[in-house]
Amino acid sequence: MILGDIVDHNARCLRDRPAFLFEGRAVTHGEFGQRVRRLGNALLALGLERGDRIAILAQNCPEYMELYCVAGMCGFIAVGMNYRLSAADQAAILRDCAPALLVYDQEYEDRVRELRTALPAHARTMKLGGDAGEAGYEAAIARADAAPPPLRARDDDTAFLIYTSGTTGAAKGVMLGNAGQVEQARMLALSHGAQPTDRMLIVMPAYHIGGTTELLSYLACGATIVLHRRFDAREILESMARHRVTAAHFAPIMIQALLDEQERQAVDLSSLQTVCYASAPMSVALSRRAHRALGRIFMQVYGMTEHGPGTALLKHQHEPEGDSAQAARMASAGQPIPGVAIRIVDEQGRELEQGRIGEIAMRSAAIMQGYWGKPAETAAALDGGWMKTGDLGYFDEDHYLFIVDRKKDMIISGGENIYSREVEEALLLHPAVLEAAVIGVPDEKWGESVKAFVALKAGGQTDERALIEHCRQWLASYKKPRSIEFMAALPRLPSTNKIDKKALRAPYWANKARQVA
Repeated sequence: MILGDIVDHNARCLRDRPAFLFEGRAVTHGEFGQRVRRLGNALLALGLERGDRIAILAQNCPEYMELYCVAGMCGFIAVGMNYRLSAADQAAILRDCAPALLVYDQEYEDRVRELRTALPAHARTMKLGGDAGEAGYEAAIARADAAPPPLRARDDDTAFLIYTSGTTGAAKGVMLGNAGQVEQARMLALSHGAQPTDRMLIVMPAYHIGGTTELLSYLACGATIVLHRRFDAREILESMARHRVTAAHFAPIMIQALLDEQERQAVDLSSLQTVCYASAPMSVALSRRAHRALGRIFMQVYGMTEHGPGTALLKHQHEPEGDSAQAARMASAGQPIPGVAIRIVDEQGRELEQGRIGEIAMRSAAIMQGYWGKPAETAAALDGGWMKTGDLGYFDEDHYLFIVDRKKDMIISGGENIYSREVEEALLLHPAVLEAAVIGVPDEKWGESVKAFVALKAGGQTDERALIEHCRQWLASYKKPRSIEFMAALPRLPSTNKIDKKALRAPYWANKARQVA
């Protein structure tokens, strides 16, 4: 089964039900299917062939989803571009994937002029919007036939090329197969309990795997997608109330902002049944607050671009007010999703027993096909069909996965391994702390020492000494921060909104031969 089959099924069986609600527009499944077919025929008329790349420089909109789905119907490859990147970074992506077509939103017209030299000589550009003229996107669709396009995607075609955020080096294009994307959508829809009657709010950008995965999971079961261009806490709350949203996908920092805004001016969220959080762990303290405010509607998904979802901590497994064991599991990433195999391995790739910390490796039908044009990196990442995540973790006795750190972020101080996650959890339990990040910095005596970066809540008050003393309640003495730097806000990666630890580490490890002690 391919993504095009999902579009066709929904167009036939759910023809008059809304597929997308977006900025006052409603697009039915029947209309969406017809537009995707017309788009396929339009692109074939332009000369596009199987495997040609279509780069997209736009924010979330139904047309973005049409481009993703036409790739899954006709065998093209959709390349969602991070619109927050610099022109140089975007140009590097275009040179790497060499698209046959660049589709862009009007607000990025000046940027596209800068990027033209990075495009292949034969590449075309196409502007979104009804005022783009005869060479624009809407005109191309209007001219095309609504019959099924003659070119049909195959199971093993690459559907998406998603570029990694670069937390471990230069961005790489992750090749995601068509049938694999259908399988991951099914796996995640089962974990969510998704239904055709759901209304799923998506605000995470489409160039990021999290938003795309969640969207496909609900599209696969014929639900309605309430789509937003960007995150604004007040707008999102009002949208959830107005559209009677039943499900949503957020990063934890967004949940924090929504709770703050809801406390200032509440709206009716009684329709909300599922909130999936991903992209970063949610602290136990924030989870408790969220459950007290909205009830047991939260679930966590852990995964990565190269594999898709791996584990889920389901709604019934969230027990923030439970006994010590239940509360401890709130810090886990849950259990493997059906269809996903996970093992913990040592440096030699040998599987470790329960309770031992090692690298997390995953395998499923959704695993990437490889890195675009990088066979050596692909071989290094895929070890016998297993995706090595670069995350360190362990399984407990009931097969809950606990992630303790990124492999490269482990701090070794005085010969002891210290995992930044547990130090961050301790900091976040302080009532004045909004967000925290922990890194290792060079230390002449200990090799590395623990340094924390903290942003306080509005009106929150504490100081370095008090916060270090607070950590003593929760951590062994050698694990507590030796220094804390207070910031108005922590730096974040533009693609995923994750805290940019690479930027935090850089000043301390500059001109060092090694980046760890």
